[in-house]
Amino acid sequence: MKTQDWWRRLGPNPRPSKRPTPRGCRRPGSLRLTSSPTEGTCASTCRTSPPPRWTDEQRLILRSTAGNVRDHTIISLALGTGLRLAEIVGLDVGDVFAADGAPRVRVRVRAAIAKGGRAADVFLPDRLVAKLRRYWRWKRERGEELTPGAPLFANQSRRRISKRRVQHAWTGWQRRAGFDRTYGFHALRHTAVTNVYRASRDLFLAQRFARHVSPLTTTVYTHPSDEEMRSRLTSLPC
Repeated sequence: MKTQDWWRRLGPNPRPSKRPTPRGCRRPGSLRLTSSPTEGTCASTCRTSPPPRWTDEQRLILRSTAGNVRDHTIISLALGTGLRLAEIVGLDVGDVFAADGAPRVRVRVRAAIAKGGRAADVFLPDRLVAKLRRYWRWKRERGEELTPGAPLFANQSRRRISKRRVQHAWTGWQRRAGFDRTYGFHALRHTAVTNVYRASRDLFLAQRFARHVSPLTTTVYTHPSDEEMRSRLTSLPC
């Protein structure tokens, strides 16, 4: 399936369009999929939004990165928890793993790395827990530091990986997977929140998963696809 098909299922005007960059934003020419309650702010225009569903293309990304344990784990963590990029790179080993190397099923996002300083807990899906066990073994085999205060994700110099490095790697993996265009790392969070909403149809559950202050922010992630529109409209009396 071509990546263009990924977008056709989303409904009218699915592709992002260029918007003016608000004052103070450091990323001119950013792309946006749809309007939000934060319209006109940097938060609403400085992120790229992905096709909000689990598709063959998303599986392709995971298959493409399977040979790179670190990058695969970063992408899986974003898709499984909806964590923001700054929160992921800010994680320490002790935030995710117990002293014996067992992954925690409930991870505390410390106020020091959480957006707005709002500490919160996130729950890890079973598949992600299994991948984290593999990641622990990989780090141990490489001789990376596994003390609680060590960075969870390190670069080649064994220092904490930067947001810029992760963004660069994410862009490269999309190109290797054959995508006709690339999207920012925040697209993974968008996909994660949308998947939770579509699985539960519970706006407030999705709000808690996303750790949004207001459910109005979460409504950005609830737009229906063409298939959903059709399935609900075919039986309308007329």
